[in-house]
Amino acid sequence: MKIALFSDVHANLPALEAFFKDVEQRKPDAIYCLGDLVGYNIWPNEVINEVRKRGIPTIAGNYDFGIGRSSDDCGCAYKTDTEKANGAVSISFTNSIVHDDERRYLRTLPAHIKVEFQLNNDKLNLLLVHGSPRKINEYLFEDREEKSMLRIMADADADIMCFGHTHKPYHRILPSMPEENQHYRHAVNIGSVGKPKDGDPRGGYVILHINDNSSIYDKGSIQVEFVRFEYDVEKAAKAVEDSPLPDAYAESLRKGI
Repeated sequence: MKIALFSDVHANLPALEAFFKDVEQRKPDAIYCLGDLVGYNIWPNEVINEVRKRGIPTIAGNYDFGIGRSSDDCGCAYKTDTEKANGAVSISFTNSIVHDDERRYLRTLPAHIKVEFQLNNDKLNLLLVHGSPRKINEYLFEDREEKSMLRIMADADADIMCFGHTHKPYHRILPSMPEENQHYRHAVNIGSVGKPKDGDPRGGYVILHINDNSSIYDKGSIQVEFVRFEYDVEKAAKAVEDSPLPDAYAESLRKGI
């Protein structure tokens, strides 16, 4: 089974349209969206409706949660006063242009999606979250201590946990503790379609490969394919510059930071 997972579009319609063209060629068996449809660009309504009309199961990102409730807090961890000021402009602008029906849709999005497989008499739980199972805006970076990541996944009963929020893709295979009856958990950050932060301005997503021989006891039997695709970055950046949004967001799109 091929499962396409994407996240963090952030109102970037050119990136989303390019994503759909790319993923449709790969013919996945299922597609899930891990949230943050809105914020930081000018097309929140269009992005929401492109996802809705395809019937794609979608969870709430922290930005979706805030905009759905007309909040001025997106739950973002801005590090500097400049970032905080720019963020305030972004959420205010997004709140001003999101339509009532689209806002209602954002309020209905679930926090998590769990998919349970029964393979080779083994249960395999796939958990989809935005930040973490504990908090919608918790950042799970690649350098998180292994024991901490394992504890988060064990508490959530997740054999494979896929998430976004940091906009930096990675795949970690974590051996269970204790070593007897060894099995493995997979932590997968799926990156960002519309606002990458790993130095690569191309959009990114993941295809998860699960087959009838996949098992928690064979770490190589679950495969994670990271996909990057080109899109019209300049169109998205120019849209930012022609709007009330801070120009810094345009430069971040051009540089992938």
